[in-house]
Amino acid sequence: MSTNYPGDGLVRVGGVVFAVGAVATLITVIPLLVGADPLPTAAYLVSMLMGAGFLLAGCGLMRSMAAQRRMDRAAQSAQPVAPSAR
Repeated sequence: MSTNYPGDGLVRVGGVVFAVGAVATLITVIPLLVGADPLPTAAYLVSMLMGAGFLLAGCGLMRSMAAQRRMDRAAQSAQPVAPSAR
């Protein structure tokens, strides 16, 4: 059973953006390790996508958690209350 919550799309997009930033970070570090000339500033700016992707995924996770809590509360209020045993 697969349920899609409102934040699931943000988590997926955040994961892709994070992966792009991680690859860019690896690419920008390699010239520094082998002693070559550093890449242009644009390459370092692309590596900042790693943090942006992490933030997007975190926001999606929070949104998904909030939706699940709302669904739980609605399900609990819809259930009849059992009489207490005395």
